[in-house]
Amino acid sequence: MPKMKTKSSAKKRFRVRPGGSVKRGQAFKRHILTKKTTKNKRHLRGAVNVHETNMGHMAQMLPFAGL
Repeated sequence: MPKMKTKSSAKKRFRVRPGGSVKRGQAFKRHILTKKTTKNKRHLRGAVNVHETNMGHMAQMLPFAGL
């Protein structure tokens, strides 16, 4: 059997928190910021959790994370 591999893109973008939730960065905060409102950009700060409906995909992409 071949070895299981972690998706390289996923290991760069996600971190598993001690409680089992997965931390991700916010999208839409990289470029073209001049047309976005200050309120919109402020709400995009910080990290958020991956939604529980996507945790099955996270477990497939990060097989050794214990999800």
